[in-house]
Amino acid sequence: MAFILSYDLGTGGTKASLYDESGRSLASTFVSCDTFYPREQWHEQRPDDWWRSVVESTRSLLNSAPVDRNEIACLAVSGHSLGVTPVDAQGNLLTETTPIWSDGRADAQARRFFESVDERTWYLTTGNGFPAANYGIFKIMWLRDERPDVYARTACFLGTKDYVNLRMTGVMVTDHSYASGSGVYSLRDRRYVDEYIAASGVDAAKLPRIVESAEVIGALTAEAAQIMGLPQGVRVAAGGVDNACMCLGAACTHDGDSYTSLGSSAWIAVASHEPVVNADRRPYVFAHCIPGMFASATSIFSAGNSFRWFKNTLFSHLEAEAEREGKDVYDLLTALAATAPAGSHKLIFNPSLAGGSGLDRSSHVRGCYTGLTLGHTAADMARATLEGICLNLRLAMDVLEAQTHLSDEMLIVGGGGKSRFWRSLFASIYDKTIIQTNVGQDAGSLGAAAVAAVACGLWDGYDRVREIHTRLDAIAPDPAEREVYAAMLPVFQRIADLQSDVGDLLHALNV
Repeated sequence: MAFILSYDLGTGGTKASLYDESGRSLASTFVSCDTFYPREQWHEQRPDDWWRSVVESTRSLLNSAPVDRNEIACLAVSGHSLGVTPVDAQGNLLTETTPIWSDGRADAQARRFFESVDERTWYLTTGNGFPAANYGIFKIMWLRDERPDVYARTACFLGTKDYVNLRMTGVMVTDHSYASGSGVYSLRDRRYVDEYIAASGVDAAKLPRIVESAEVIGALTAEAAQIMGLPQGVRVAAGGVDNACMCLGAACTHDGDSYTSLGSSAWIAVASHEPVVNADRRPYVFAHCIPGMFASATSIFSAGNSFRWFKNTLFSHLEAEAEREGKDVYDLLTALAATAPAGSHKLIFNPSLAGGSGLDRSSHVRGCYTGLTLGHTAADMARATLEGICLNLRLAMDVLEAQTHLSDEMLIVGGGGKSRFWRSLFASIYDKTIIQTNVGQDAGSLGAAAVAAVACGLWDGYDRVREIHTRLDAIAPDPAEREVYAAMLPVFQRIADLQSDVGDLLHALNV
C-alpha cells in the first residue's frame, strides 16, 4: 500500500491530509497562519509561517496516523493564489512578509501598465478578473519601485505553494495553474506573454519556469525530510493553485462539471476546455491542473459571513440556547427560516456586506433588506438572508451559463453546504439538482492528492476523482418554489443595481 500527503495551504493556515492510493482520506490536521494588515490595502503573511504550518501539520498528522512513513510515495501542495515571494539565487527569503492574494497596494503600478496595454485585451488574454492590482506582476512592479534593493537581489518570485516546494526540494518552479494568476500569462497559449512582461518592465528571468501540475519537480532534501519527519527522497509534485485544486477535487474533470463553494465568501466554478471570459462581468479564470482545461469562476464576497453577521447582530442570544440544547446555533436559525414561506413575504436581502465583485456595477455596493413591513417576522428575515445569498449566486451562475454549458447537477462544497435546508433553497433558485457528497470541505485537499497520485504513477488519470465521490444527498428543485424565485430574480437584480448606485453616493459623502 502506498500513501500520499496533500497540503491545502489557505490564507487561514495549512491542512495536511493523508490519503491511501485509492484516494481514501485517512486523517488530517490543521495549523493556522496569521495575516497582517499594516496599512490600508496591505494584506501580508510570513512565508516562513507557511513552511512552519506545513512542518507542524505534517508531524501532527504522522503522529496521529499509524502508517509506515517509508510507504509515502508522493506529496503535493495546493496554495492560495496571486502570491509573489522574493528569493535569491540560493533560495533565501528576502522579505519577512509578502503580499497575499487580496493585497491591493499596487494600484498605481496597474494604472501605469495599462497606459501601454489595452486593458480589455489583457483581460480576455489572461482571464484575470479580480481587480488588477491583486495580480502578481503588479505586486512585483510595486516591490521594484518601493524596494529596489530587494528587487535587485531577487532571483525568482515564487507563489505560495512554490515557496513551500522550494523549502522541500530546493527547486524554483511554478505550474500552469499558478502562473495563470501572474498577470502576464496567456490562457490559450499556455505561456508568459512577452509583450506584457516588457510593458511591466520586470526582468523576465525573475519569473519561475512553468511545468505541469503533476510533474515531479524533485524529492525531499535531507534537511526537509528531517524537519518534516519524513524519509528523504519522498517525491514532490509541482501542485496547483487553490482554485484549480478545488475544482479538481470537486470532480470537475469534464466540460460543464461545476460546483459551488459556500464559505465566508462563495463562488461558482466550471471546468471547460475553453476559458469563460466576459469583459463586462469579469469571470476570473485559472488554468486547471488538467492540461488544456480551465477553471472559470464568478464569486460574491459575502456569503457565510453575511449569515454570520445576521446571527451575531440580531440573534446573538441564540448562542446560549444552542449551548443548553447541545445544538449548532446555525441549525436553530435555519430551522427558524424554514417556517417562513418561499419569498419571505416579499422581503429581499442583498448580501453585499463586503463590497462588490465583478458582478456588480460598483465596488462600493452596499447590502440591504428591501421590502420590510410591520408584518415581517424574524423567520422572514432569516429565510430572506439565506435566499439573498442564493439569489446573488444565481446571478453569478448565469454569467457562466450564458457562455458555456453547465450540467444539470451542482455539487455544493464548503461549510455552508452542511445545511440541507440551505441546499434545498439552492436547488429551487439555481433550478438544478443539488448534490452533496462525502468530500465536503476536503475538495482542495483531494485535488492536491490527485495531482500527487498522477505524478507518481499511482493513477493513470484524473477521472479517478469522480469514483471517490459518494453521493450522500440529492435535492431537486421544488416546482412551486422555483416559480417564486424565478419571479424574484429580476427584482433582486434591480435592487443590486440600485444598491451599487446608493453605495457610490454613500462613498462620496464626506461624513
